[in-house]
Amino acid sequence: MIVRTRNPEATHHLDGPLTVAEVLARLDVPEHTALVIHDGQLVTADHELPDDAEVEVRPVISGGAASGCLVCRKPPVIEEPRHRAAWCAEHFVDHVQNQIRKAIDHGHGLAHGERMFRYRDRLLVAVSGGKDSLALWDALLEMGYDVDGLYVGLGIGGYSSRSQQVCEIFAQQRGAHLHVVDLAETYGYTTPSGASAAGRSTCGVCGLSKRYVFNRVAVEHGYDVLLTGHNLDDEAATLLGNLLRWHDDFLARQGPVLSGEPGMQARKCKPVYRLSEREMAAYCVVRGIDYVVEECPLVAGNSGHELKAALDLIEAGSPGVKAQLLFGFLDRQARIAPAEQDDDVEVVACRDCGMPTVTEVCAFCRQRERILQVLPLLGDRTAV
Repeated sequence: MIVRTRNPEATHHLDGPLTVAEVLARLDVPEHTALVIHDGQLVTADHELPDDAEVEVRPVISGGAASGCLVCRKPPVIEEPRHRAAWCAEHFVDHVQNQIRKAIDHGHGLAHGERMFRYRDRLLVAVSGGKDSLALWDALLEMGYDVDGLYVGLGIGGYSSRSQQVCEIFAQQRGAHLHVVDLAETYGYTTPSGASAAGRSTCGVCGLSKRYVFNRVAVEHGYDVLLTGHNLDDEAATLLGNLLRWHDDFLARQGPVLSGEPGMQARKCKPVYRLSEREMAAYCVVRGIDYVVEECPLVAGNSGHELKAALDLIEAGSPGVKAQLLFGFLDRQARIAPAEQDDDVEVVACRDCGMPTVTEVCAFCRQRERILQVLPLLGDRTAV
């Protein structure tokens, strides 16, 4: 279907049939801020639009954000140009949680009737001490989900100590369970020492180590779904980087939901991919969530920050462009970057640790072996 939005003018091509509510969710337009017109008639949220429909989405808030809260008209605490709306503290929290609900119930890549996860599932959220993961954990607890946390200590001096403390206090205040895995005590190296020994970037060693520990804890403790706090800015920057380099395999796999292998690999979901970094930080402030504001001291040179800065410049002059880039790609992903079907690739258990791999020994175990050949053993080599 063809959907034309006004102020700013844009044309979107979506695969139907879709309800009006689903169209607005795909375009990231709050239902209360727009009228939807089909065949010259106003249509309501539950109206189903056929695949060949031509639709106009007409904003009803003039002059950018409203002077009062979108819902109750009280003085707002935050304005969001992307949404052309403003909210008081109470209704901003509702906005964030509603965006998370939309991701869970109608996220890109989900089949009709499928959800990221359900209330009966056991959830594990990977928390770093930063705004995104703690806000996600808080929102899911408020929404009634069964969700625990996982913190991985990376051994980055005072930064890691502060991050772990923030996560532990958060869990204690809410009576929630937090798993803590110290990389040095469990696997014999820290991120800085491992990077030096392996001759790799700290981000490379860190990323592989965290992904491994996240999955191992989720599988061994029987969690149904592993959650991360990747937000709209993160996903848009990753997409831009993969498009600039035409990483077809990464483009085919990028999305808010990755299926797992029963008993070997947990299902992975990103419930805050519809929300910006600014919205996540504001949620933490409004909810009184203490989080680590400073960046990781080892992040210098990470190209993701440069890509985010480039997108920020464009977003400043064209609010909503990050969402249009990301959601537009996800709507067209099957055509732009179809997933390759390779029946010859078999996922097997790693010979050394039993975690999933497509080779005899997984990438984490190969990396760890190289590191420990150089480093003196810093801790216990036993598994989680």
